[in-house]
Amino acid sequence: MRKIPFSVQILLGLVLGVALGFLARANDLSWLASTLDTVGGLFVQLLKLAVPPLVFTAIVVSVVSLRGVANAARLALKTLLWFGATALIAVGVGIGLGLLTDPGRGVTLDVGAAAPPKTTGSWTDFLGGIVPTNPVGAFVEGNVLQIVFLAMVVGAAALLVGEAAEPFVRLNRSLLAIVQKALWWVIRLAPIGTLGLIGHAVAAYGWDLLAPLAKFTTAVYVGCAIVLLVVYPLLLLGAGRLNPVRFFAGAWPAIQLGFVSRSSIGTMPVTQRAVERLGVPREYASFAVPFGATTKMDGCAAVYPALAAIFVAQVFGVDLGVGDYLLIAFVSVVGSAATAGLTGAIVMLTLTLSTLGLPLAGAGLLLAIDPIVDMIRTATNVAGQAVVPTIVAAREGTLDRAAYASAGSRDLTEPDPVDDPVGRPTRTDQPSPLPA
Repeated sequence: MRKIPFSVQILLGLVLGVALGFLARANDLSWLASTLDTVGGLFVQLLKLAVPPLVFTAIVVSVVSLRGVANAARLALKTLLWFGATALIAVGVGIGLGLLTDPGRGVTLDVGAAAPPKTTGSWTDFLGGIVPTNPVGAFVEGNVLQIVFLAMVVGAAALLVGEAAEPFVRLNRSLLAIVQKALWWVIRLAPIGTLGLIGHAVAAYGWDLLAPLAKFTTAVYVGCAIVLLVVYPLLLLGAGRLNPVRFFAGAWPAIQLGFVSRSSIGTMPVTQRAVERLGVPREYASFAVPFGATTKMDGCAAVYPALAAIFVAQVFGVDLGVGDYLLIAFVSVVGSAATAGLTGAIVMLTLTLSTLGLPLAGAGLLLAIDPIVDMIRTATNVAGQAVVPTIVAAREGTLDRAAYASAGSRDLTEPDPVDDPVGRPTRTDQPSPLPA
């Protein structure tokens, strides 16, 4: 299989998964649908298993790595500003498309049967949930937002302590290298995981279930496509003076994996490798990509909640005003961390609905199609997490434009000729073997 490019393997898994899904649904093969569900579920579970140690060690190491970056504070601030600016543009696309398409008009659904999802979000829950009551509990429960908070505090403390914290930093570097190595093994299973995830989605959500929500689903895909294929290329051209074609050639494996895995954090090692091969300095990429994988969500936290809020308002007959649309934009820019890089965006959606005073049960109407729209949402998230560091590096004059021009010439599942994947460049002429 290694003779077949990894992207082609995923494409083959996608095609085969769709075919098996249609076969299972058309012939009522429950055993096949169950098998596809199990295969896809195991793949996602393996990705989630790596999330707590990956997020903590990656952010600790990335914060400490800022010590070796010139003008680190300015770089961090510019990264945050670009995160906010691109999120604002993305939510503008979502609101504009929602006003243009009216995704909830004429939709016939049993709103009385809709119930709020089990996981909901509010500003008090969001703000109060950032600080864990028990640091161990944050890891046991897999609360990514709390893990991010702990990691940033610990990383900042280690950065200020300096030399005395070096043993702890080295331990985190070693743990990160081990987790990334194990995660690469999981990523190699992505073609099989793709087959199961797509196959189950097709088998479980046939056209008879999707038909009432077809306009909304199409609007989400179109909105994300506009951000992905229009907004980002224009920003690369205008702000970075960069060829968008070369960007997509280098970042496509990460975008593709995000689409099928529906996990920004699970895709993070591939995203970071893509960003580095696009010419972004490793020390900066090791900060920007992990931080973006937990907070930069243009698909899940901007385009989708804007369209979903308009959809729910129209289904329940609630008129939204200019102030409501401004609130949607505010929630999208400030509340992105609520999505925390995991599959799904229910918490972000319920946060938006509760802020607007819309029925939380409206989120329940969209649960059936969430796996379908989550694929394009996550692909957009991952692309944004790669675009911002690339633009910032280009504007700072630190981007290796020769590397950018040659991006995409190598398979991202092949290791770079670099010993340390976590921020200490050690170039060597000896090629590294493929992950076992």
